[in-house]
Amino acid sequence: MHAEVIAIGDELTSGQRLDTNSRWIAAELAVLGVPVTFHTTVPDTVEAGVEAFRLASRRAPLILVTGGLGPTADDLTRDVLAAVAAVPLDLSEPALAAVEARFSRRGVVMPESNRRQALFPRGSRIIPNPEGTAPGIDVDLPRAGGFSRVFALPGVPLEMKRMWRDTVEPAIVAMSPERGTIVQRRIKCFGAGESAIEAMLPDLVRRGRDPLVGITAHEATITLRIAARGPDEAACVAKMAPTEAIIRECLGTIVYGADDDEIEDAALEALARMTATIATVEAGTAGRLAAFLAQADQRRQAAGVFRGGSVVPTAVIDVRAAAEAVRRDRNATHGVAVGTVRAASDGREAVDIALASDAGIEVVEHVLGGGTDLAPTRAAKWAINTVRLRSLEANR
Repeated sequence: MHAEVIAIGDELTSGQRLDTNSRWIAAELAVLGVPVTFHTTVPDTVEAGVEAFRLASRRAPLILVTGGLGPTADDLTRDVLAAVAAVPLDLSEPALAAVEARFSRRGVVMPESNRRQALFPRGSRIIPNPEGTAPGIDVDLPRAGGFSRVFALPGVPLEMKRMWRDTVEPAIVAMSPERGTIVQRRIKCFGAGESAIEAMLPDLVRRGRDPLVGITAHEATITLRIAARGPDEAACVAKMAPTEAIIRECLGTIVYGADDDEIEDAALEALARMTATIATVEAGTAGRLAAFLAQADQRRQAAGVFRGGSVVPTAVIDVRAAAEAVRRDRNATHGVAVGTVRAASDGREAVDIALASDAGIEVVEHVLGGGTDLAPTRAAKWAINTVRLRSLEANR
């Protein structure tokens, strides 16, 4: 079985927005052992949509779609699917009730236009949307010798990913002739690039391996996804364990956690094991450092490791003095300061990161990367990772 991924929206074909949904879906399909043979991007017109779906149904038995399920006049995915399937659109009363209920819970009257979101091609199946008002559509389109199965999801990433996990992924697994269970494990890494990590894992990231290992990068965090198929969950977990052990042995402290762990969670846990606390001051990371640590502190059952932080938007700061001052002023065992953006020795931009504790003050240079939007986030994560690594050393 192979698949085609279709992204719908004028904002995508015009280049106004980057299509990250298709990349995410393709990566998830790869974990399930389903290769993607085509990616298609379509504007918000019925004519272009009909042509794209007719072509896709000839090329692939499985089609994944995002976008065009909203309530406005240019949200035409449902109309396109009905046209290709040669069936009318029917109103689903249960779907309509679910959409109305979301508005009612917010104390708002549902606009009449949202009734469109309860229209489905006759014979299709509803994909529930726990996060929004746009249900998805699961429909069969005719193709030579049979049907192509289409899963149409909203373009909002939060909604799309939840619907994938809850409904679409299990349905695709059930379509496979090789029955059983698929279990995934995500190993989270920080401190090396995607290609460097792949080079450190000889023969793990390759097609056809069992269990399969995929690698993705997002805002300097590298995720290694291990996926195994077996008769039950226990068999899958047992199959994945040796691969995870190899990854951890090869990468060492580059691995900071698994599944939903973030780098800030790992840093605060390492500090908590020392009964340590931390405070921050930042100029070159636009408040992201404090935001990451505050969110992680709130996620922990026993909060209080993060003592707060401040942002200095424009001033040039002495990071050594600032790190020591913030830990003293906020009564923390550790203070972190991120300096103002400056020119690095190689001509690029950089920030200085200082970590102050009873052991002294350490300053490291972080060369900014990832463009204007991502650079502050990556720098904040680099500062957090410095805290994690020094805390791990102290805990040994």
